[in-house]
Amino acid sequence: MNFSELAAARYSVRDFLSNPIEQQKIALILEAARRAPTAANRQPQRILVIEKPGDLARVDRCTTCRFNAPLVFLICYELSAAWVRDYDQEHSGWVDASIAATHMMLQAADLGLGSTWVMWFDPTRARAEFRIPPGLVPVALLPTGYPAPGAFPSIQHQDRYPLEKLISHGTF
Repeated sequence: MNFSELAAARYSVRDFLSNPIEQQKIALILEAARRAPTAANRQPQRILVIEKPGDLARVDRCTTCRFNAPLVFLICYELSAAWVRDYDQEHSGWVDASIAATHMMLQAADLGLGSTWVMWFDPTRARAEFRIPPGLVPVALLPTGYPAPGAFPSIQHQDRYPLEKLISHGTF
């Protein structure tokens, strides 16, 4: 499958089999995050791999959106490692972590796994449950696993605006 086909086929999986994920597949997903581009190559993304039953129960205390996934990645960024734009002090952490998470989702799809981006979680609870230090900022959870036989894309999955609505040339 080429990239365009992969990008079109990938969808947010909301029903997973409980089968464990092979360590070599987890390693490839993490390598995709490591290779993701970051501002000034500062690489502030920090990723917690959550797969033990007790740790997955802690995820469930932070969100209702684990969808029975046997593996969850908690994507964070280290605030002090993020690049900062001189003129307005905007930092790149959210963007860098998001790019890494996107690479992870696409790598998972290429390996026959499903995932979904979850921002619907309690970051204060996640900090407590996973002892996230103050300098790390949680961005997203990525429940990951083999899609259950009945898993399907949401009804809006194929709904895309025409390019004319998204693209301008020169000025808006």
